[in-house]
Amino acid sequence: MKRRDVRERSLKTKKLVYIALFAALTAVLSQISIPLPSGVPLTLQTFAVAFAGFFLGWKCSLASVAVYLALCACGAPVCAGFTGGFYKLIGVTGGFLWGFLPLAALCGVAGEGLKRPASVLLAAAGLALCHMAGVGQYALVTGSELGASALAVSVPYIAKDVLSVLLAALAARAVARRVRSPFARAEQGESSLIKIKHIS
Repeated sequence: MKRRDVRERSLKTKKLVYIALFAALTAVLSQISIPLPSGVPLTLQTFAVAFAGFFLGWKCSLASVAVYLALCACGAPVCAGFTGGFYKLIGVTGGFLWGFLPLAALCGVAGEGLKRPASVLLAAAGLALCHMAGVGQYALVTGSELGASALAVSVPYIAKDVLSVLLAALAARAVARRVRSPFARAEQGESSLIKIKHIS
């Protein structure tokens, strides 16, 4: 087998491992939650999803979120309060779960950390889309007006989510100094980052 084929197969294996790892991280951090009267708990899911985006790049972070959502839909207890089931995706909080997809993708496009104004805008757009999806589905399911829905399930969480994205960017930058992710830059054609240091 050619050396190039071996490296490509190794990269694919590492991608699968990272995708599974970040899906598991999202599930674990979902359990650190504070229930609120709106039915949307305070969790660390936003941090986990943004972290995946910044570190893995948009393709692998999307795959990680997709795995998490699939586990939820299958009934695995990966959501807040060790709950799961397809009803979670179509219920009052489901919009935020779907909103993790654009959040991960745009944080992935932004790259490791928020080093440029464009990166900040991309991450902010991802967070905004996540909240828009959450508010929209909450309004649809409960029959509430969009304004009232935003006040109930978006506004109280904005500061926490902005802080979560900022901390995720810092965490991704710090981790990347020791364990370089090959995914984000490999997607941009930089094959020199195929090797991952410190991982055997």
